[in-house]
Parts: sequence; C-alpha cells; structure tokens
Amino acid sequence: MNMPSNNAMISLPIGGMTCASCVGRVEAALAKVDGVGGVSVNLATERADIRPDGPVDRAALIQAVESVGYEVPAGTMELAVGGMTCASCVGRVERALKAVPGVTGAVVNLATERATVHGAASPEALVAAIGEAGYEARLIDTAAQNHEEAAEKKDAERAELKRDLILATVLALPVFVLEMGSHLIPGMHEWVMNTIGMRESWYLQFALTTLVLAIPGRRFYIKGFPALLRLAPDMNSLVAVGTAAAFGYSLVATFAPGWLPEGTVNVYYEAAAVIVALILLGRFLEARAKGRTSEAIKRLVGLQAKMAHVSRDGRSVDIPIGEVMLGDLVEVRPGERVPVDGEVTEGRSFVDESMITGEPIPVQKEAGSAVVGGTINQKGALTLRATAVGGQTMLAQIIRLVEQAQGSKLPIQAVVDKVTLWFVPAVMLAALLTFLAWLVFGPSPALTFALVNAVAVLIIACPCAMGLATPTSIMVGTGRGAEMGVLFRKGEALQLLKDAQVVAVDKTGTLTEGRPVLTDLEVAAGFGRDEVLAKVAAVESRSEHPIARAIVESAALGGIELPAMSSFESVTGMGVRAMVGGSRVEVGADRFMRQLGLDVGSFAPTANRLGSEGKSPLYAAIDGRLAAIIAVADPIKSSTPAAIAALHQLGLKVAMITGDNARTAQAIARQLGIDEVVAEVMPEGKVDAVRRLKAAYGRIAFVGDGINDAPALAEADVGLAIGTGTDVAVESADVVLMSGNLQGVPNAIALSKATIGNIRQNLFWAFAYNTALIPVAAGVLYPAWGVLLSPVFAAGAMAMSSVFVLGNALRLRRFQPPLAEGKS
Repeated sequence: MNMPSNNAMISLPIGGMTCASCVGRVEAALAKVDGVGGVSVNLATERADIRPDGPVDRAALIQAVESVGYEVPAGTMELAVGGMTCASCVGRVERALKAVPGVTGAVVNLATERATVHGAASPEALVAAIGEAGYEARLIDTAAQNHEEAAEKKDAERAELKRDLILATVLALPVFVLEMGSHLIPGMHEWVMNTIGMRESWYLQFALTTLVLAIPGRRFYIKGFPALLRLAPDMNSLVAVGTAAAFGYSLVATFAPGWLPEGTVNVYYEAAAVIVALILLGRFLEARAKGRTSEAIKRLVGLQAKMAHVSRDGRSVDIPIGEVMLGDLVEVRPGERVPVDGEVTEGRSFVDESMITGEPIPVQKEAGSAVVGGTINQKGALTLRATAVGGQTMLAQIIRLVEQAQGSKLPIQAVVDKVTLWFVPAVMLAALLTFLAWLVFGPSPALTFALVNAVAVLIIACPCAMGLATPTSIMVGTGRGAEMGVLFRKGEALQLLKDAQVVAVDKTGTLTEGRPVLTDLEVAAGFGRDEVLAKVAAVESRSEHPIARAIVESAALGGIELPAMSSFESVTGMGVRAMVGGSRVEVGADRFMRQLGLDVGSFAPTANRLGSEGKSPLYAAIDGRLAAIIAVADPIKSSTPAAIAALHQLGLKVAMITGDNARTAQAIARQLGIDEVVAEVMPEGKVDAVRRLKAAYGRIAFVGDGINDAPALAEADVGLAIGTGTDVAVESADVVLMSGNLQGVPNAIALSKATIGNIRQNLFWAFAYNTALIPVAAGVLYPAWGVLLSPVFAAGAMAMSSVFVLGNALRLRRFQPPLAEGKS
C-alpha cells in the first residue's frame, strides 16, 4: 500500500471543479480519509493540500476525490535508477513500478538509467518499490517540466473551450434570431410565419438546440446530473437542470402540445441554447484570466537554465539541468544564466542578481563567492562547484514558496466556504419554490411563467464568482510580491500584515549593514590623513576586535600599504601601542590619552558630535603628540531612512529592538525618526519585548535577519525575515524579504492592504450580485413593475460576474509599491 508515514504535506491536483461548492465537497470527502489532519482545496490553483496527522493512503485520497465526482489527473515523474545491468533488470523495475497503486504506465531506459512513470502515485512509493526490487532510485526534479506540462494541459483545455464556444455560438445564433427576433424586430414574426412557418421554425430550433446541448453542452450533463443524484449538486447541476427544463418543456410544446394546458404552448429553445453559449463564454474568459493569474510562476520557472556545461572525465559536456549532481564542476560562459547554486572555483565576473534581490547593480564574483542558479553572468567566464541542485536550489525554493502561498487559504475564506457549501442546494430549493409560487399564484399562462422564472433562478445563482473571489486575488498578489522580492511563505500573512499597528525591527543587519566600518577620522594640524591611518591600521592589524578590523579594512580599501610594526603592547582597559616605521603610535580611549598627559580638548566639538550619534571616539597619538580622533560604527543602510518614512506614511509605529547600549540606540532612533526603542536586550529578551509591544499597540510585525531572531519572528503576529543569499526558506518567518534591506517591509504591508482590499471588493460583488438578483430572477419585481429577468440575460449576467471578479483580481498585477524595487 502507498502509505506515507511522515507528516509532510501531500499535494494533489484536482480536475473538474467549477465553483465554490465543488471546493467544499472535495474538502469534505478528503477530510474523511483516515490519517488526514487538515485539508485546503483551492479553486484557482485546482489543487488540494492535505496535512496528515498519521499514515495516509494516497490511493484512498484519490478514491475519495473520485467518489464525489472529481478526478486526480495523472502526472509524470522521472527517476534515476541505479544498479541495472541488462534487459531483465529493466523488466523487473518496470513490473515493480506498475504494481504500485496509482501508476498507469512506466517505461524504463537502460541506456539513460531512467524510469518515466505516469499516474498519481507518490514519489516515495515509487522509490520504495524500486528498492524492494533490488535497485536504487532517486526522484529527478522536473519542476520546470511539470510546469510546462501543466501549462500545455491548460492550453489544451482553453483550446477545447474555444472550439465548443464557437460551435455553440454558431448553432445558437439562428435559434436566438428566430425566436427573440420575432418579439424584438417589427415585422420579423410575420416574415417567419409567411416564409418558414411557425411549426417548421420550431423544428429548426429543436434541431439546432439539440446539437448545442449534445456537443458543446454535453459537459454540463455528464457532470451535473451525477452530482445531483449523489445529492451534492454543483454549478453544472444548476445549468443542467435549468437548460434541460427549458428544452424538455419546448420538446413537449413542439411534438405533444396536447399534453400542455391551453395557452401554455410556447417554446424556449433559445433559452437552453443561448444559456449554454453564454456560460461557455464565461468559462472561456475565466480560463484565460486564470491563466494570467499564474504568470508570476511561469516567469520564475522561465529563469531556470535548461542545460549546463559540466566537466565529466576531463572534458566539458552539455547535459540537461536535471542531471547535474552535487559537487559537479559547472562552466558558466559570458552572458549565460547560472544553471545551479554553487561556489566559484575559478574565474572572475560580475553577476546580475536582480531577479533574487531586486538590486540592479551586478555583484562581483571570484573564487570562493557563492552564486545562485537563475542569475545572469556578465562578461567573464566562471567555473563553479554545484552546492545545490534540482529542488534544493534557491530558485526552486522561491518557486515552491510562491506556489504554497498561492494555494493557501486566508481566514476570510472560511466564511465563504461555509456559505457556498449550502448555496447550490438552497438555490435549487429557491427555484422549486419559485416554480410552485408562480404555478399557484401567477397569472395565465401560469405554467409558462413558473418554468421561465425557475430556470432564471437556477442560472443566475451559480456561485462561481464566490469561489474565485479569494484565491485569484491571492495568486496575483503573492505573484506580484515575488516579482518585488517579497515572498509570502504563508498566505495568511497577506491578511494579517495589513492589520499591523507597529513594526518592530532588529537593529544590527536590518537597519544597519551588520558590520562596523570606519566612519570618522579627523587629524590634528601637522598630520596627514593617510599617514595617520596607515600607522593606526598597522598597530590594529594585530587585533581581532571588530573595531580594529574595520580600521584595517578602511586602509586596505583606500589602497594604503601598512608600514612594518614592532614592539606591540596591549594596555589593559586603555588601548594599544607599538613602534611603526620608527614612530611610537598609541591608540585608545580619552582616558588613555590623559594618562599619556595629552589634552583631547582640541577635538571636543567632534567628540560631542560623535557622542550624539551614538559613536564612541578613539584617539591616536604619534611620538607623544595627539594626532587624530577616530570613530567606528555599524553604518545605517542607505535604504533605511526611506523605508522608515514609508512605514510612517502607512500610519504605522516603528520600534527598534537591539542588544546595543541605550545611548547608541537612542542616537540611531533620533536620526531615523523611530518611535520607540528597546535597548540592551539579550536574544531571548526579544520575545518579551515583542510581547510588551503587542500589549501596548496591538498587532505587531517583527523584522529580523532570520537567524538569531527566530524566536521573535515566531512570536510576532507576522514575522518578516531579511533574506539574503541562501537564507530564503527561513522556517520561523511568514514573509521573506529578498532585497536584504528594510524597503521590502512597507512594500509587503502595502501589497497586503491592496490584496485584502481586492478580495473584499470581489466578495462584495459576488455576494451582493447573488443576493440582489436571485429575488429579481424569481419575479419579485413583477407585481409592482411587471419586470421579469429572462433566463438568457440571467446566463449572461452570471458569466460576467466571474469575469468581473477575475478582471478585478488581475488589477493587482499593476500594483506599484511605495518604494520602487532596487532603490537603496
């Protein structure tokens, strides 16, 4: 049996869902399977995510989906098989694979040592089956191929819908003209009576409508009636019952008019035919729009290189990206995409990493530098050793995170799901009550009025728009976020982030660069800056203290050569001294200078300024004379001030949590306009600080570097990790900011507000539309104003409601963040 024992999320594609009620039925069916802890089904992505709380039989999941009238489409997986030596090995592996439940076909190739498997079995079950047959196997990551297959399948579905729509339109148009033209165009009725004849006109309408229902409309009946028989009606059931009722009534009127009461012999072929055409139009427009909602994923997949130049047996060979192994030496030529994550072993070049960080300036790479798959090499040639391949690359992680966020459900969706599960049965009941009310109380011909209004209720009330309102906005919003370098690891962060009242930020590495640099060096009269820096750096080169390293790095960046140094001595609690190029050099705090009998008063204005900025000054003396005042600090990132200002413009309080001393923290807070400071906090104390801020202000978002800030990220309502390099999948964070600076925070919050606003617009439209138009379709306006809603117009309105919701969601693709990507 295919029983995964771990509690990893199981993802199944679901085919055949058309509306929100379908989602509810699939979720209910999957929730009943043993071992299932939770289920989330998404109409826009057509996927079910199952969270097990014990062993789950994948075959039982598939059977549960099929039992309620939907399907799990077969996929294709490729496995690398080791240990095969001859044709009999191939046969054994194929037999083992075909015996796995859910496998519909398997082909094993001895030359390539690969197995291609079709079906819905899990990769773990396939690998286990090959292992039991005495061979080794591993899944080859074919994410790009799977995306291409899914895209091809969607294209084929759209092409089929387009063909059916054209056929239905061509067949339904004459029916509509013959019947409705007689009512709308003066003289048309007389022309039809004198040329074709009423009875012959009905025969022609019957023939054309039969073709519409039997060919393009067949899809509604083969799904709708079985769902009705299972007492689980869906959108297809509404269309099937409505069109069948109109067609059946017309059939009796045409061929057995004596069965109907006098005055009720009318045909409604145009309603049945045109409803099918209009609903197919809505489905086609919906399919096109849904295709555009997933364009962000397509673009990300398109960043993956297809081939790699790999050194094998001393020569370079071109192999598919899926065959690159860990440790392989890969050549990257000028202008090419880097195929996998790796470490440069040879060469020097600049690499455009904007697709990962949003920063437009290429980054220099040389031996020892890390490179990321999907980034673009510039003019130099590089050789790198593969450190992550397939699904472990950073780009694959990003694609997986975006897919997970797109498939997730927001808390707001729970209400929708509860309503829509009972919506279709309620509509069918409303249609039945409408029929009976008109039949009993309606004017003559009561049966005709009863039929037409009941059909209008069935057709207008389809909950497609309700089902699409939330997931399409999430898909477009999270996709737009990925393009901006904002990765939502959890979809619910989209909803929670917009309610944040305060943003708490870690200082080091978030507001600042995270490493100290020389910020100030002012020399006394008679001394040259480069001479003093050279001598001070020479003395500090013996120390591993971060301040000493910053001074040495500053000299190196300035191209200053360090003179020879001797007689180094550390003066405890004071500073250091040494002989440099024949001069005695002493570096330390003001108390060290006073001990040496030197007056630092000449630097008092500079010292006061440095103190107000939270910097601790150092002094240097050369041959017993005061030579310079020096300050080293962790500089604020150039992108930080604009990010803080953007957060304030969004109406948010900004708090800083840091382990630094209070004076430095307050100085930085004054400089940046930060509202509240929590200083001198140990890492474990950050969680308490988050709790205090939450109690004081309300919902809190915490921004940290995702390493030592993990507890605080988890404690906050929404945790945002500054992700750089390979820190993408920060497990404790809800949102990962790829740019490596704070500008992603206001962008993420603004995107959250825009997405949730978009969802609310969609839900209002979907619910208001159904709430308002069902009574109109039932005929509530008829007694006062004589207004009735034709089933044809009901079908048009229903189709357009879904298209409106999708069109509104697609507006998020044009979302412009408060801070443009790449600016720092």
